[in-house]
Amino acid sequence: MRTLNYMQAIAEALILEMHRDPDIYIAGEDVGKFGGAFGVTGPVFKEFGPSRVLDTPISETAIIGHAVGAAAAGLRPVVEILFMDFLPIATDELCNQAAKIHYMFGGQVSCPLVVRTAMGAGMGAAAHHSQSLEAWVCHIPGLKTVAPATPADAKGLLISAIRDDDPVVFLEHKMLYASKGEVPEGDYTIPLGKADLKREGDDVTLICYSAMVRQCLAAADELAAEGINAEVLDLRTLVPLDKEAILASVAKTGRAVIVHEACLTGGFGGEIAAVIADEGFSSLKAPIKRVCGPDTPVPFSPALESEFIVSAAKITAAVRRLF
Repeated sequence: MRTLNYMQAIAEALILEMHRDPDIYIAGEDVGKFGGAFGVTGPVFKEFGPSRVLDTPISETAIIGHAVGAAAAGLRPVVEILFMDFLPIATDELCNQAAKIHYMFGGQVSCPLVVRTAMGAGMGAAAHHSQSLEAWVCHIPGLKTVAPATPADAKGLLISAIRDDDPVVFLEHKMLYASKGEVPEGDYTIPLGKADLKREGDDVTLICYSAMVRQCLAAADELAAEGINAEVLDLRTLVPLDKEAILASVAKTGRAVIVHEACLTGGFGGEIAAVIADEGFSSLKAPIKRVCGPDTPVPFSPALESEFIVSAAKITAAVRRLF
């Protein structure tokens, strides 16, 4: 199977879907000739030009606001917000309009909108451009949240997100754009709400998503050398959440370590822990552990930023405390 990087896989998904459905268009800051802040939409612009890949003003409110109206009118916009940190600027449009429109109109109106945005630290982009705010989005009923870790998953999940009739926030970690992996050719979908076992094990379950999948796989390799067989469960989709996969894995291993880059307090890991405590407590042989970012802004200093980001070493240290 051919190899693509994460960025190429996303671009391929966009191109395939735009050929399939003329109602799909892309909009965002510099997504046209410039190709997007991270270069994702460059190939799409070359394929479709300015009539379907639209540069917008520097206004997150306008980007998402216009897309809500377009989606309600029957189009299927895919908009790009450069950094996830800027989503709160359009909170009303995303959380009070897009998320609620289907409910408020009694199911008569849908909002098939995809918001692509870049999350996460690691690029030295400092506190205003490095956050992981997925827990905020997951808290809003009516929004779906996707956070793929591999190029193949990114392509299949983005196609599913575009075809979904509900608004989807599609989270792309900046440090994954250059990562490579095997990607099937042509059209395929991965269902929203279906986790994936990236590695099987029977001693402990590492529950993760997005860039933390790579850290958990590295930690699992280290732990294997010590005789601890770790299972790595990639959630892929946070809303809807694959509770069955979480509970089945924890029932098998008896131990759970939840890993995410976002700050600990109020992070999505707390929701996962609650699911295990509510519905899988009898399976546990040890307390649930969370390995997360500290409750601080993301530092600009390379040394401090490196310490902020969850590492394989931090994960292995947490696992060892369970035995």
